[in-house]
Amino acid sequence: MAAAAARGFGVRRASTVSLAATLLAACLAGLPVVAEERPEGITTPVTLAPFDPTAPVCSVPPGLSRSIGFAQDNNRDFMDGVSHGLEQAARDRGLSYVARVSDNDASRQAEDVELFRTQKLGAVISAPVDAPSLAPHLQELMWSGAYVGGVVPPPATTILNAPQYLTGRTLGDAAAAHIRNVLGGKAKVVLLTHDSLQFLTPRFVAMRDALKDMPEVEIVADISPATVNEAGGYATMQLILEAHADVDVVLGADTVVLGALRALREAGRARPEQFLGGIDGEPAAVAEIEAGNGPYKASIALSSPVFGYALGVLAADWLEGKSVPQAMDILPFALTRENIDEYEADQANPAAVYADAAKRSAYLRMYGNICYDSRDQYLNFPWSSESR
Repeated sequence: MAAAAARGFGVRRASTVSLAATLLAACLAGLPVVAEERPEGITTPVTLAPFDPTAPVCSVPPGLSRSIGFAQDNNRDFMDGVSHGLEQAARDRGLSYVARVSDNDASRQAEDVELFRTQKLGAVISAPVDAPSLAPHLQELMWSGAYVGGVVPPPATTILNAPQYLTGRTLGDAAAAHIRNVLGGKAKVVLLTHDSLQFLTPRFVAMRDALKDMPEVEIVADISPATVNEAGGYATMQLILEAHADVDVVLGADTVVLGALRALREAGRARPEQFLGGIDGEPAAVAEIEAGNGPYKASIALSSPVFGYALGVLAADWLEGKSVPQAMDILPFALTRENIDEYEADQANPAAVYADAAKRSAYLRMYGNICYDSRDQYLNFPWSSESR
């Protein structure tokens, strides 16, 4: 493997300066010189094999409590769903659980993670406010032997990410099917993008790909709102309507598409046969779909309670000396009026989803293997299962 050079708990480049300072201070004080081991992890992108659940058991991490701490960035519904899943998994596996919400304060979140470390929690799940500044604190946890689950940014024992191209393609394909089946193959399309956020760019590449071979589909606007929220979508859609009074399809994140819907309604341009679709499974978007009499037709959801439960189970496995995945895909789920009831039942009871292999595989896909004895093999690069 390309990461072979990272094996072993030797001194790494990232720790050279701090280690040299430690050694110098020890020498000046006449103390014994002991090299502190600080592995960098895997810093070069690698392709991970599928997770092997039969991998041999290794050592149980010593001196840590059977506890999970969640360093939560804020209380938006998506993150509260993660907490719901983690809490249920902790209860089912006999671990204590605590969530500390930083309210988007990066310094406060770093303090929360340091508190978890000094309390010797066995597992910490992080949803970083500012990934670069939190990274050294997460590494300290991993060096201590604790399990770290990361929601998207590295470093982590297990990194969780959504395949962004697949997420966008799922929405794009749903829109294309609607254009063919309801709109007779003709449509004027608006893409409200986030292309300024590089890691989300594949979503919009995929949407364009889904529509590119439809000769009577015209993308009349392909634009990033000034702000990625409902107000940004509303203002951008108002401008678009000045040039294109009739729009058939609007795609983007739920929050901006909801703003576009408000602009369409205020202008008297919302029609039942339109297709508005978003990503994130926002409650307001779900409510629009459930109503069933408006243009909002689909939302691509990423099930946070289910992956939260999975991270809680993996934390418990780690603390029992078992091998766990190095990475995990959160798979997109296209919410429509027909399947919302089933989806919401899954969110309320993620334990049942995780216990059902077929259902679990519709939400999650796991890669690589790591355990306490191979903890130097943690991922320290922005992982994605997609090569796009």
